[in-house]
Amino acid sequence: MGLNVEIRINIEEAARPEDLSAKEQQVISAAKNAAARAYAPYSKFHVGAALLLTSGELVTGNNQENAAYPDGLCAERVAMFAANANHPDSGIQLLAVTAMMNDEFLEEPVYPCGSCRQSLLESENRFQQPIRILMYGKNRIQIVNSVKDLLPLSFDASFLK
Repeated sequence: MGLNVEIRINIEEAARPEDLSAKEQQVISAAKNAAARAYAPYSKFHVGAALLLTSGELVTGNNQENAAYPDGLCAERVAMFAANANHPDSGIQLLAVTAMMNDEFLEEPVYPCGSCRQSLLESENRFQQPIRILMYGKNRIQIVNSVKDLLPLSFDASFLK
């Protein structure tokens, strides 16, 4: 039998936004507002993301669906690509993500998909700064301090050398 390796991640939890800093509350609020504006006529699953950049700018995004699946795009990447296009020298210090269905926010936190995790990892590596991620649900907020916590066995530029 071979060697077993166990991977552990630290996930903080907050019961409600008021347990977080004022800045974190602001970013969650922006993500919630973005979710309400999502274009999701097919899945009815509205996702919002908000990024606080190192420059202090707040950038939001939401999922954009298309009848020709999979031509839509996730909220996290919409926000990140908008930030990269408009603020190319600013890294992401904080990301909040949330989702709603039937005009109600989900009870439990929603997590970035694999493609979003990989794209966020690229940004984290590019700016050499961890991204704190707040995943909001009505029952609790889960928090990780780096994309690497959500994608521990990741692929990056080091494999291409």
